[in-house]
Amino acid sequence: MAQTSHNISDSVHSEERRKKFSFVSFFLTFILMVLTWVVLSGNFSTLLVSLGVISSLLVAWFFHDLLFPNVTFRYPGIFFGFIAYIPWLILEIVKANFNLMYLIFHPRMKELIDPHITVFQTNLTSALPITILANSITLTPGTITVTATADGLFSVHAIDRQSAEALPGTMLAKVADIYGEK
Repeated sequence: MAQTSHNISDSVHSEERRKKFSFVSFFLTFILMVLTWVVLSGNFSTLLVSLGVISSLLVAWFFHDLLFPNVTFRYPGIFFGFIAYIPWLILEIVKANFNLMYLIFHPRMKELIDPHITVFQTNLTSALPITILANSITLTPGTITVTATADGLFSVHAIDRQSAEALPGTMLAKVADIYGEK
């Protein structure tokens, strides 16, 4: 009997935490919608601002779980970590573009291009980091993520041996650092 009351107590506390985070999720979604409306509209008449706020409230009310399903206090760290990741990713994309141009314009192109499918297991367990890694790999010229499973198993096509051997590499470490998945 004590076990049952303990489970009910945990369930009530869990529900309270969910409601608390649900409000944070609603608020973040509302702010995002208002900011998006302001940027896209640029019109600040009273009627349009009122309609924009009402529309943002409705969207936030119905869809806050889609944008921020599990709001935690780690979100600001994740956000700023991702913002820091973007310039690094852009630099990697530029470097991969130069590598691809080298392969394409090299006189021995047929010898240098050596397509590979590389399979590797990552330590990522959440859907968002797996998706970000898969998309980052695909954005980098010369590599395409063929499959990425929910348990972190990746299959990637690489245009040459050098690109295949570099996987998963630093990109995995950076994405894992952003989400705290070591």
